[in-house]
Amino acid sequence: MSTDTDSRQQDIEQKNADACPVIEAIDQVGTPWRMNVIFALDDGEKRFNELKRATDARSKTLSDALDELVENDVVVRRMEEDAPVAVYYDLTTKGQELLDALSELDEWARDWGAEVPNEFPIR
Repeated sequence: MSTDTDSRQQDIEQKNADACPVIEAIDQVGTPWRMNVIFALDDGEKRFNELKRATDARSKTLSDALDELVENDVVVRRMEEDAPVAVYYDLTTKGQELLDALSELDEWARDWGAEVPNEFPIR
């Protein structure tokens, strides 16, 4: 690489490092389906099919979103092995705090002109 290219790459890496916590947070929850799951779990633990109905997601889409959220410690998965086997999902402390932050973002968006139907408030 040329000196100019190396310098530009270093500048980009520094800017990314400065924004890193926000970028990392968005990367963990930054898809509409993951956000829908987080909002659907606001009122407590749900089974897979309850989340499917609440989000209108297809099974594969919901499963992928849940896997990512569990991997990022935003959602916890609990399984009861009694017949029939039941799997439950709920927000972790990290997920609950994220929901609080999203509530503030919702307020900011409403204050600054984002047109959001009032029947869909966060909290």
